[in-house]
Amino acid sequence: MIQAVSLDYVYQNQPQGSNAFGRFIDKIYLNSVGWRGIRQRKTHLQMLIKQAVAHLHAKGLAVRVVDIAAGHGRYVLDALANEPAISEILLRDYSEVNVAQGQEMIAQRGMSGRARFEQGDAFNPAELSTLTPRPTLAIVSGLYELFPENEQVKNSLAGLANAIDPGGILIYTGQPWHPQLELIAGVLTSHKDGKPWVMRVRSQGEMDSLVHDTGFDKCTQRIDEWGIFTVSMAVRRDN
Repeated sequence: MIQAVSLDYVYQNQPQGSNAFGRFIDKIYLNSVGWRGIRQRKTHLQMLIKQAVAHLHAKGLAVRVVDIAAGHGRYVLDALANEPAISEILLRDYSEVNVAQGQEMIAQRGMSGRARFEQGDAFNPAELSTLTPRPTLAIVSGLYELFPENEQVKNSLAGLANAIDPGGILIYTGQPWHPQLELIAGVLTSHKDGKPWVMRVRSQGEMDSLVHDTGFDKCTQRIDEWGIFTVSMAVRRDN
């Protein structure tokens, strides 16, 4: 969702520079604990996405995926490229630039037949409630951690709860703490008119409660060895 170019750079983990010293400094930067945690989060996301796809397929449900704040969509497309059970993939992002580059990525991977990218607001419950086709697997990665007000998160989750039938799956990320908030604030400036982005970390219990209160039951979680980033899976319950 945020700073997709920067995150793609972090995911690729290839130090760059015009000389050996520059590449050495860049390697130190890429090896900082925050970015190592981001790469582990991607691994955990892909693990749980594959687990969710297998679960839905085993239940005889069509696998229709939506990522409501996908950035360029790289990690989702990487996870789903070789999954024959996928019926449709809908990637969304607020940024026209991300949408355009994500569409190019879909075309380059030969996935245009089952994947599409559109512009959308991840906090608009009316938009999310009317997603077409109705998703059976929703992904929210790296989004809620960036917004301090729970009301926005509740609106987003409520929209997804309306869109997903009982038995469908939600995968969401959390950030119980972060040792480099000042570094992240300096990097993530695009949504604050160039001003540093100061995040409020949520406890895992707080995040899980928001998910539960909107109609989902958490069933599993992954967390990196530093305890920074979590990836959780929850099932839409029958209200």
